[in-house]
Amino acid sequence: MDQKPVIIYCYDAYCGWCFGFSKVIRRLFEEYKEVFDFEVLSGGMIPKESAQPIGIMASYIKEGYKRVEELSGVKFGEDYLWHINNPDRSDWFPHSETPAIALAIFRDYHPHDTILFATDLQDALHVEGRDLTDGEAYRHLLEKYDIPADAFYERLNSDVYLDRARHDFALVKQLQVTGFPAVLLQADELKFYLLGRGYTDYETMKERFDQVINELSLQVK
Repeated sequence: MDQKPVIIYCYDAYCGWCFGFSKVIRRLFEEYKEVFDFEVLSGGMIPKESAQPIGIMASYIKEGYKRVEELSGVKFGEDYLWHINNPDRSDWFPHSETPAIALAIFRDYHPHDTILFATDLQDALHVEGRDLTDGEAYRHLLEKYDIPADAFYERLNSDVYLDRARHDFALVKQLQVTGFPAVLLQADELKFYLLGRGYTDYETMKERFDQVINELSLQVK
């Protein structure tokens, strides 16, 4: 094989189960990045035109986040949970568009490290309680990844990058992904494997990765 097969991670920055899966996908990336190329597609779980106050979904999140913690071992931060526990005092109107644009911009600078940025976005929201619809929520990551702030903020408000984010949403639909997280392998133009749908633990995912490596006779360095 001249080109590496591609692992496609379909996620949404606002998806709590994707936050639970962050450590798993990051570990897989570090372990298998010499074997596969990794790409992230934003799912568009909450369209901007459907944005509502956090209070609309707070009761659902309050019931569900402990289950995510229980299964995955992640911990939601107090700064995030404040908005869930005090929805009447929160000014959050979550939507998936701004973090998807930010990921599209990041791709220009570090196309092979989108897994790292996506998981950092999830930490920024679910641990640090940053509002990902606010451009300032990304400033600390620009410094971390050496991305010029002026260029980033110009692109964050650009129709070009909005179109790229929406292209991600469309690709996810085309791949028939209806829930997050989802992990697919594209072996060639026509051959796809579904490796994970919903939260899946590391051991199970590793076993599936290794099965595919054996089936495709890939060289592991």
